[in-house]
Amino acid sequence: MSIIDQDFKPISAPLEHNTILVTGAAGRLGSQVVRLALEQGANVIATDVSTEGLHSLAKILTSTLQNNFLPVVSDVTDSQNIKNLINRSVSSFGVINGVVHCAYPRSEKWGASLEDLEQEFLNKDLSLQLGGAIMLSQAVHNLFVAQGGGCLVHVSSIQGVQAPKFEHYHGTGMHSPIEYAAIKAGIISITRWLAKYSSNNNIRVNCVSPGGILDAQHQDFLQRYRESCTNIGMLSAEQVASVIVFLLTPAAAAINGQNVIVDDGWTL
Repeated sequence: MSIIDQDFKPISAPLEHNTILVTGAAGRLGSQVVRLALEQGANVIATDVSTEGLHSLAKILTSTLQNNFLPVVSDVTDSQNIKNLINRSVSSFGVINGVVHCAYPRSEKWGASLEDLEQEFLNKDLSLQLGGAIMLSQAVHNLFVAQGGGCLVHVSSIQGVQAPKFEHYHGTGMHSPIEYAAIKAGIISITRWLAKYSSNNNIRVNCVSPGGILDAQHQDFLQRYRESCTNIGMLSAEQVASVIVFLLTPAAAAINGQNVIVDDGWTL
């Protein structure tokens, strides 16, 4: 038996004794992060603005997993709500080892075309998403410094890495908003900034840039999108969530300040 074989000890529950806070926990991606983190042994605080969504998530989880599951209705675009959420989480579990920011707040006119953008709603979306991510990061950074470390994972997008493939959208009624690209590129930048700023505090900050996630999109869009990929095409939420949860584990201890692209080769 080789030295590698002798030393290898698979960890069945790599997040055991860890407490993970997930924002946007009732969404497609956030709910899968919650489930996988619980399956890997973590205590999970799941927060979302949707009471109904959190209730549905709790019903899906088994009774065993719910013993480590704390749903909290909260709007994390408000700095006081963020502080209250962190205080409640620490009061419940004593520590927060990791935070995953999946919340996706949008204004009433999110997704307008470039020609129809209105400054009021553009400003609101930039503030809600990018400003909200920065304010959450501030509170999480302060907590991690005080407790001696932690891991923060943001969610960006392939649209933050390169321009959309506009030909994929023709005739589908779909498009990719310019503010979405600006926000997601900003998330990558603040991730790197935070990782460097937090050096020597046992803090890691990374982000994941997913490709498209299946959600009943137009068939023409799905076909064109698949042609730009290598093996899969549109992804399942679980395929992205598994990478996010990996970044929270000890196996990712040397990964910091990185943007991990999960897109089946769309950006190639």
